[in-house]
Order: sequence, then C-alpha cells, then structure tokens
Amino acid sequence: MRCQMCRSEDTKVIDSRSAEEGRAIRRRRECIECGHRFTTHERATYQPLVLKRDGRLDPFSADKVRAGIEQALADRAVPPGTVEDLVTQTESLFSAENAVVPASQIGDTVLAGLRAVDEVAYLRFASVYKDFSGASDFEREMAAMEVVSPPYGGKVPPAPAGG
Repeated sequence: MRCQMCRSEDTKVIDSRSAEEGRAIRRRRECIECGHRFTTHERATYQPLVLKRDGRLDPFSADKVRAGIEQALADRAVPPGTVEDLVTQTESLFSAENAVVPASQIGDTVLAGLRAVDEVAYLRFASVYKDFSGASDFEREMAAMEVVSPPYGGKVPPAPAGG
C-alpha cells in the first residue's frame, strides 16, 4: 500500500480490525519512510451471477434488465424514475451473501414491479418471460390479473429485508 504523503510503497500495518459487521477489514498503517499514518479498508468483491433454467451461471447485467423493462414500458405513461426504481429493486436481490440468484426470481421481481406500475407493461413483459404462444395465453394471464388484486397497492414493491 502506497503512502499518501510521500508515495513510498514501504508501509506497515500497525492495527487491524473487523468493520462493517465483518464484511470489511479496517487497517491502520504507518509509512516507514515518513512516519505518516493512514487508514485503509479492505472489502471482498463479488460478481453477481444469474442461475439460468438450464443450470448455467451468467453474470448479472442491470443493462439487460433495464432494456427489458424499457421495452415493456415503451409508449406508456409512467412516473419518472420508474425504470431505475425497478432496476434497483432487481439489483437488491443480490448481496455478498446471496451472489447467485435464479433467473426466475429476477423475472418474478420485474413482473411484480411492472404489474404494480402498469398492467399493459406487465402483459408485454409476461408475454416474453412466460413465452406466450397465442392469444389464449394473454386471455389466461388477464383472467388471473382480475382474480388477484395488484400487489403492493399499485406501487413499486419494497426491497427485500436484508438486501
């Protein structure tokens, strides 16, 4: 670790402590050259992964989720920030403890959010996500929508606890 004052690479750790509820390490360092003391934080990084239906693991792409949501909401009057709220909601499924999320859980989260915001957008997304093959699939989905009231009172669903 390079000293912030003299740029020397010769530093030593004088104290280490757990931080952020064990998700990071806080280290006090001292430069051997100039004696300057400073603090560094080390955190584990993770690559969020999507578990596909066929068992493959693919890197999570917020851009891919955003594109699907934007296509579903195309030409629909929705409040500003809706797309980003739904993308953020989907990203919140991932955490350091939960770095692998099934594709079905991502799709269900997007569907729930779209259903709360706009039923037409919900049907558009559902037609691709659920692989509709004809008008009867739309009719069945619309009938199911009438039976079950919209979740979350018509608002973007809340973030899951702990995520």
